[in-house]
Amino acid sequence: MFRPKVPTNPMPTGVAAAPVTAERPAVIHHAPAPVPTTPAPARPTVQLTPSAVAALVGGGTAVVLVVGAVLVSMLLAVAVTAASLAVCALVIRSLMASQNRR
Repeated sequence: MFRPKVPTNPMPTGVAAAPVTAERPAVIHHAPAPVPTTPAPARPTVQLTPSAVAALVGGGTAVVLVVGAVLVSMLLAVAVTAASLAVCALVIRSLMASQNRR
């Protein structure tokens, strides 16, 4: 049987000291700070210039066109694969039927 070289649960050595208890300081309550009467500054708004709007529209259009092209190409790939499988199935069916006639 294997025995560990280092004890897995060593016993404490020496005398254990009593736990130290600390006294809590007295709690002093202060009155809450007065709420400032000045209005909070408004959040800064984003200023869009006409050229920035045109750039956003152009970028969105480009993204839509790229995603559309990818989706259409995937649809065409699936359609071509399905058509080629259908042709292969017809050819194999025809060959099987011609062998059964002979």
